[in-house]
Amino acid sequence: MNDFLPEGYKTPDIPSNYMELEEGQNAFRILSSAIVGYKWWVDNGEGSRKPLRVRTADEVPTDVQNATDNQAKAKHFWAFTVYNYETKSIQVLELKQQTIMRAIEALVKNAKWGDPKKYDLIIEKVKTGTKDWDVEYSVIPEPPTPLDAGIAELAKNIPVNLTALYNGNDPFAVTDAEKAPKGKANGQLTASQHARAHS
Repeated sequence: MNDFLPEGYKTPDIPSNYMELEEGQNAFRILSSAIVGYKWWVDNGEGSRKPLRVRTADEVPTDVQNATDNQAKAKHFWAFTVYNYETKSIQVLELKQQTIMRAIEALVKNAKWGDPKKYDLIIEKVKTGTKDWDVEYSVIPEPPTPLDAGIAELAKNIPVNLTALYNGNDPFAVTDAEKAPKGKANGQLTASQHARAHS
């Protein structure tokens, strides 16, 4: 052991504003209606890429429609606000996987399920091979339940402007920094809220 890092140091987990679908079960509650559109990636001039999003297929440039680079080609997306039960935080979930979209759309159109803001969802991600894209997804709806009061309170205090994504802006950016009370940074529940959410 050397003295490069302090003894006992561990890299901290930095909360993200975006939900990533991990291998296994991903449980969440949808908190907003979805925005939809098309997304592709462009060089930002600094050796990396940034996403561009538009609302309709008519707004996608021809060269993007015909791109051979998978990232440069526009893909249809949904984005909505969720409460992620694993991270205990408010996040944005952006979907581009057609199998997930079709499964949620089927629930929306089913009279017994309807609005997915009225029940929890679990997306199960299963690796089927060695490549990153060798995965299968299944969507499991939980029985409808009222939104937990602690989660509702948290969502009320964490403003999310999803349409900012169309302009390349942060949907969590707020003009009034005092709008989010102390103890709720990064959209996370306080200890008492967490207890209520899981009681």
